[in-house]
This record gives sequence, C-alpha cells and structure tokens, in this order.
Amino acid sequence: MNASTPADRIVSEVLKDVAAREAVISFKEIKASSRDAPAVRDGIGAILRSGCGVIAEIKRAVPGRRPFVEDPSVDSIIRLAHELEDGGAHLIACQTERLRFHGSLEDMKAARAAVDVPMLCRDLIIDPYQIHEARFFGADLVPLQVELLDQPRFESLLDRVESLGMTAVAEVRTPEEADRAMTAGARVVAVNARSLIDGRIDRQLFAGIVPGLPEATLRIAMSGVRSPKDLLSYASAGADAVVVGEEIMLAEDPTRLTRSLVAAGQHPSCPSR
Repeated sequence: MNASTPADRIVSEVLKDVAAREAVISFKEIKASSRDAPAVRDGIGAILRSGCGVIAEIKRAVPGRRPFVEDPSVDSIIRLAHELEDGGAHLIACQTERLRFHGSLEDMKAARAAVDVPMLCRDLIIDPYQIHEARFFGADLVPLQVELLDQPRFESLLDRVESLGMTAVAEVRTPEEADRAMTAGARVVAVNARSLIDGRIDRQLFAGIVPGLPEATLRIAMSGVRSPKDLLSYASAGADAVVVGEEIMLAEDPTRLTRSLVAAGQHPSCPSR
C-alpha cells in the first residue's frame, strides 16, 4: 500500500501489527477460538434500556498525553470496570488499540470478566482477523471506522461482525460516511466528534449528521462529553447513548462521575425515544 495520506499510514501500521499477531496465531486458529467464546451480551438492548445511555470507556492512554494508567497489570483495569458498573454504566468500552493508545485485548477480557454489562471493543478494526480476535477476547460490540474502509470491505466486515452475533457500530465523521453506513445496513451509528487524524473535537458534528439517519437507527455520540450538561446536549440532538472516556479516566471518583452522567440520562427531562 502507498501510504500517501495520514489515513493510509494508519491502515498500513494496523495491517502490519495484525500480520505480526497472525504469524503467531493463525487466522484459522483465531477463527475457531472465536466461536468458542462466551455468549454475546445484548448491546442494543442495553442502549435502549431507558433514557440516554452511558457507555463508560476504559483507556490506558491517548496520543500525546501522559498515561492514565501506569500499572501494566490488569488489576487496575478490573478495579475500574467494577467502579463503572457500580456507577450504573449501561455498557463499558475498553480501548484495545496498541499502537497509539497502549491498549490490549487482555485488558478487555479482564474487564468483561469482572462485570455483567456488555463490552464495546474500541479499536481500529480493518481486517477480519481482528474481528475474530475481538470476539475471542469478549467483545459484544465492535466498531468499524468507515473513514478507513472502502465500501466492499466495510460491508464485508460488518457482515462478519454480525455473523458472530456481535453488534457492529459504524463510526462516522461526515454525512457521506453515514450514508455509506446506511447503504451497508448498519443498525448502530456512532458519530465521533474527534478527528481520527489530528484529534480535534467538533461537538457540532453529531447534530449535523443524525437528522439524515433513519428513525430506527441507534445513534451514539462519541467524544466531547465532560459533564451531564454535555450528555443532555447530545440527547437533545437525538443521541441514544454517549461514550465518555477521558473525563472518567481523569476523575478522582469514576463511580461518582459515572453515576451523575447516568442520572442525567435517566432524568425525566432528558430527551429520549
């Protein structure tokens, strides 16, 4: 691949990393293992439970920032997963991307084993191998970055996610990408306010994209949620759930912050379906 753009370089780096893992555990092996993984939990049902749901994200680091979690073991990940579930999170997301976020599939496996809520894998999924990996390590929902995938590959990966019983989350940043997600038959669309290339946040993206989505499509707002006020703003624009990551990782009391966000999302004044 001619890595001539930032997106091309991201894809090239991810594919190289996947190839290294596949050299250790073959595609045939990981595919067989994924079918013996624990039963999939109902992510869509969790989102639709009531009000505007909260998807609390565990992440060790973000590019260009000091790590949130210094402990290399999974003990702190397990502890945080318990805290987020205690706070009432509808789902928990776990950052598994290794190259920029220092995440791991082992973190997700440990977090999922510690809680009863569904688990959203947060990664750059561009190869079928990664989908079977995610299922083996406990993913219930898997994101697909529409920006990084041509349409045939996007549709193929979406079908593979659903064939394993998981929920595919089409992650978009433009109306055109949202249209592609609808063409592919995606049931869940996440509008990510954070640029994949430079990390800048545009909270207006969500309100500009969701009016073009069919009513039956589940809408998730990613990035830019710092407080209950931000959650309510996204809910007013049509969000069924929000993903909250950095604020939770920086909070002195993650359980308390999660609980305040969940309370806002469940309040009678919060717009919902």
